[in-house]
Amino acid sequence: MIYAVIAVVLSYLLGSVSFSIVIARLVKGIDIREHGSGNAGATNTIRVLGKGPGLLCFVLDFGKGIAAVFIGRWLGLDEGVDWTPAICGLAAIMGHNWPIYFNFKGGKGIATTIGAIAALAFVPALIAGVVTIIVIAITRYVSLGSLIFAALTPVLISIFYFSAPVLTVSLILCVFAFVRHRSNIVKLLQGTENKLGAKKGS
Repeated sequence: MIYAVIAVVLSYLLGSVSFSIVIARLVKGIDIREHGSGNAGATNTIRVLGKGPGLLCFVLDFGKGIAAVFIGRWLGLDEGVDWTPAICGLAAIMGHNWPIYFNFKGGKGIATTIGAIAALAFVPALIAGVVTIIVIAITRYVSLGSLIFAALTPVLISIFYFSAPVLTVSLILCVFAFVRHRSNIVKLLQGTENKLGAKKGS
């Protein structure tokens, strides 16, 4: 059990590396949380710094989720703890949202969520991801696509890849996504949400 605990702690610390904050400081010498939407994530990085840094941020955040799950498999399953990979994925997302290195003020965790779910249940993540991309392409609302991914994932996991640990964690992540996007939900309902590619406030 001690190795499982170590895996979860390592995953949280990995998740706490907020690449949007790091990249913004390296590229422009700014705190990304003080610009654009104020969110420390890939979408705001695209808005403030451009597509290159934003896509790099997405890939790195996505990779955090995958890496955390593999840390859990490496350290946890050897002890027969099948919950460890799923909890490690959750820990990485919690690190992204509440990073210990950056005063517990991070992003919304969607890219890391996608990475973790892809590593835990690839087919459900793939289907939800395709639907998400289509929704974003049509509406240009990244927040809407993110919420659809979060809502679809538990449903698809229960159909294609039923696993109590993975389903439980996916439900928790769904709640996380909706709570972290509550201001975006209000803006979507009011028709004032920023679209991908549009300047803030346009």
